[in-house]
Formats: sequence, C-alpha cells, structure tokens
Amino acid sequence: MRYELHYWPTIQGRGEFVRLALEEAGADYIDVGNGSEEEGLGIPAMEPYLSGEVTPFPPFAMPFLKAGDLIVSHVANILQFLGPRLGLVPNDEALRLWTHSLQLTLADFVSEAHDMHHPIASSLYYEDQHVEAKRRAEFFIKERIPKFLDYFEHVLEGSPKGDTYLVDGMLTYADLSLFQVVSGLRYALPQAMQRIEVDMPRVVILVERVAQRPNIAAYLASDRRLPLNESGIFRHYPELDE
Repeated sequence: MRYELHYWPTIQGRGEFVRLALEEAGADYIDVGNGSEEEGLGIPAMEPYLSGEVTPFPPFAMPFLKAGDLIVSHVANILQFLGPRLGLVPNDEALRLWTHSLQLTLADFVSEAHDMHHPIASSLYYEDQHVEAKRRAEFFIKERIPKFLDYFEHVLEGSPKGDTYLVDGMLTYADLSLFQVVSGLRYALPQAMQRIEVDMPRVVILVERVAQRPNIAAYLASDRRLPLNESGIFRHYPELDE
C-alpha cells in the first residue's frame, strides 16, 4: 500500500513522528505537503480535508494519514494504526497497549515543549509572549524535561528483556518518537540538555541506537529530513536555554 502523509510543508513538526516510522519500515509513502503543486500535491491537495469537504471522518488538524480510503488523524492514533502493519509493535495485545501508552506520554511531552515558546496562545508570535515564555522555559527545563526523561530512563531500566528498547526488547514506534523528542530538545535547548542527559544514560544510548539503524541513518542524511527551524515545535531561542 502507498500511504499519503498530510502535513504542513517545510517543517518537521508532528508529522516527523509519522515520517520516522514510515522511513524505518521502508514503506511506500508520499509526503503530500512537501510535494509539487504541479503534481497535484502541496497545500491545495490537503485543503479539502481541512475544510470538511471530504467526509466521513474529516480530520481536525494535521498530520493525518490516508491509507486507501481510510483517513487516520492524530500522531498517536496514526502510529497505533501503522505499528502492526509496519512491524513496529509486538503482536501481544498488552504490549501494543503499552506502546500506545508510551506514545501518549510522548505526546504530552511534545505539547509541553511547544508551549514553552508559546505559553499564552499559538496565534500570537513568540515576540508577543517572550516574557511569559522565559518563565515557562525555566520550569520546563528544571522540572518537566527531567521528569519525562527520567520516566523513560526507568522504563528502559526495568525492561524484562534488557534495556535495548522500550518495549520487550524490540524497536517500536515509541523508540522512534523518543529519538525525535530528544533530537528536537537538543536543538532547542542544547545547554540544558547537555546537563540533563548526564543522568539519562539509557535514553542517550537508545537515541544513538535509533540514529544508527540503516534506514534511519539514510533518512537523516537525505534531503527528505527537513531541518529543524523556528517555525516548528522545537525552536531554538538562546534566551530560553539557561
């Protein structure tokens, strides 16, 4: 099956969590938002879905995935759908639910990372709320990043099949997503992450292990991997990184 990923062009954003799963599995997919309008792709191809013209099951926002006639929205939901189809989740039902729980925790983490630089409203520019963002960043760095990463550190430590990956010793989409979160935070808050990661050795090793997987390494070195920038979820504002 050829999958169609619908997400905003030029940014990694939440769409990157889905891209990583598709790339790791070597799946056949189209990145619609970054495609050419001349080829019927780009934003015009996504507008009918966002305007509600396409029914049933119109998505509230991007990313969403088209798989044949099926439309699946929300990152965790998309990955739960793709997991068994791409071999990125165990067959056991309890472990599948556990993987989904880990992904939902990462979704909370991502939302807090976004709200660090947009604590008042997404509709306002960063410059309109930088004072509040500075205070939010202090607590995010001091309290929230360590809390989330320490949780995943303990998940790895307590894995019954070793601490290679988060779930039952096999690579899942949750590992790919944790890799993306840590990579994004390293870009946004390099000084803070350098300090915090000292206490998260298993998480650091997992991130390195994911980056070295052949399909992921090839993707990271390709032009399909969009660069992080100040328009996405993870933004580097030096004044926040203290």
